[in-house]
Amino acid sequence: MAAGTAMYTGGDADRAAAAASPSTRSGGTPVPSVNVDMPSDAPSALPSLLARPVIRPEQAFPETNVHLKDGSRYTRVDLATTTDCSRGMSQELAALIEQGEECARLTAALFTDADRRSQVTVTVLSFRRVEDASRVFMMASMDPVQYQVVSLDPPPEAGMPTVPPGSAGIFRRLMTVRSVVFANGQWGDGAETREAELTRQTEGLLQYVNDTVVAHEEGRSGVG
Repeated sequence: MAAGTAMYTGGDADRAAAAASPSTRSGGTPVPSVNVDMPSDAPSALPSLLARPVIRPEQAFPETNVHLKDGSRYTRVDLATTTDCSRGMSQELAALIEQGEECARLTAALFTDADRRSQVTVTVLSFRRVEDASRVFMMASMDPVQYQVVSLDPPPEAGMPTVPPGSAGIFRRLMTVRSVVFANGQWGDGAETREAELTRQTEGLLQYVNDTVVAHEEGRSGVG
């Protein structure tokens, strides 16, 4: 699992449009031109897999209450989705995506642990072409701060604090057939302690959602 720990700023969720606002980071490094070809060892079944519908929000995040195999429990407190993917990511990531075909859908969910201390945003960014997903995964693995998706703020009804800007966070990501699944984890009070625990929660939720996306994209989820 390629990932890293870094400092980042959480974004605002536009719940009226069910999408997040883009990052306002300025003075960033110009986005390089990145060419990614279809891998030579791509499975023969890939064309049929790519012909399947892009995963929908209710398929990517079917449960409000999530119980992982390690016994940990989480509650989904927000869900946002948009086909205007640039609204839910940094300007650098949006510029990178413009080098290929536009993304098909971005869906993000905000989870918290049983103590309601953590805030983990898991985002599914789906593409029509494998090359475009690969480009995003490669660059986000190299620079997870610059090529980031936006973290959701908890809605008022959740009764949770908004993470202070600039708080420490955990970045993780995995790639499926046609999607890149991101997970951004923070403590709600912005604390920089208990990094191992926050990492465990972030990686656990990432793997849970990734498994769900893989099952759908490979036609094993029972929904089309």
